[in-house]
Amino acid sequence: MEDTPMHEAETHKDIEVAPALIAVHPTQDSVAVSVGSDLRVFDLRGGSELSLLDDSSGQFHKDSIRAIHYGANGKLFVSAGDDKLVKIWCTESWHCIYTVSSEKRVSAVALSNDGLYVCFADKFGVVWVVDLEGFDGNQALVNKKAGPILAHYCSIITSLEFSPDGRFIVSADRDFKIRVTVFPKKPLDGAHEIQSFCLGHTEFVSCLAFVSSSDYPQGFLVSGSGDSTVRLWNVSSGSLLHTCEVDVQAGLLESNGRGEESNSAVTDLCTIPDGTMIAVAIQSLQGVVLLTCDLSARTLSVAKVVSIMGETFIPTSLRASTSAGLLWVVAGVSNLPGFDRPSFVRVRVISGFRKSNFYSSEKEPTLLEDNEIPGGDKLIQKLQGSVAVDEKVLQAAAEAVKVAMSNLLVKKQYTAEKREFRKRMRNDRKTKQ
Repeated sequence: MEDTPMHEAETHKDIEVAPALIAVHPTQDSVAVSVGSDLRVFDLRGGSELSLLDDSSGQFHKDSIRAIHYGANGKLFVSAGDDKLVKIWCTESWHCIYTVSSEKRVSAVALSNDGLYVCFADKFGVVWVVDLEGFDGNQALVNKKAGPILAHYCSIITSLEFSPDGRFIVSADRDFKIRVTVFPKKPLDGAHEIQSFCLGHTEFVSCLAFVSSSDYPQGFLVSGSGDSTVRLWNVSSGSLLHTCEVDVQAGLLESNGRGEESNSAVTDLCTIPDGTMIAVAIQSLQGVVLLTCDLSARTLSVAKVVSIMGETFIPTSLRASTSAGLLWVVAGVSNLPGFDRPSFVRVRVISGFRKSNFYSSEKEPTLLEDNEIPGGDKLIQKLQGSVAVDEKVLQAAAEAVKVAMSNLLVKKQYTAEKREFRKRMRNDRKTKQ
């Protein structure tokens, strides 16, 4: 009987659903969506779909994409995932200029603010760096290899972010830790100086972002977690400045059916362009929670909950551009078992985030209709293929993403006997035997 839970867990691993992801160009020149191994990009300037060119390996991604990210200046775009490939794209031509092979599945990516380095993290807890020196925007990179820069001890890294001033690279993992590392002048030699640890979350850390302003250009870190909180940090000291229990403050706490309150994980967050607002996606919420950050008081508070009604729409990813005042939200999943349509994407956009009008009662965040979204029907057709998705599929997808996230990031507890059994069944031990 002791063996059964392990075999069940292994069965779940064979069918891994992956959430749909979205990324937006810093000045909203384009928007990218991934679902499964499919990467779709739409040109918002020209109002047309974009074709991707990849000569590096003869094909695009072969397995689920787990991270997509634009560089700070928008010239580069990175995609990576379960096929252990990290692809670096030039956004002028959307040509893959380089493909890096990772030793393990990739879980997070980040680009340095100066565009000279791509960092990616794997599920074994190692962060790697690729030097982009010599990239001129036209020719593909050659003879570039990834080197290890830092590591979390055998813990899945869930998020990577560079600080606004470029001094630090921040990494988060499923063991509740946030590590702030000084980004060295020669990253390929390794990053050996740890600035601080931000400790306080009681469940896995799922996402990171920085909030900053002209008065606070160095910025403060915000993190989301499986403990249903968003926390504000001083990265230089690692000090916890404020904790916002988003499910409680937004009135989202529910009963789990056993007379106990059950909280929901924060799945994603991003900074709204004015630098003092944060959009938060929560595992069971049909909408987005908007937080305001008072940088002088070092506090977070819930400003509004923007509900997305009319369909089961639980966001899996969200991003904002730095110029247009729009929040792009996506819900979707790949490899959904038991349905004729195992992969789908739904894109929604919320407007009204310009700093000048957010605090005006006349200009509040508004959910746009499909025909009001930049790019209109052409964008919808390119990024999601179709608008209509059966309600049962939407509900099943939301539950599947929740279960998959729990299986991946919630550490399982085993008895001493079961731990010994699992050790004996490890592949390296099998080989020796």
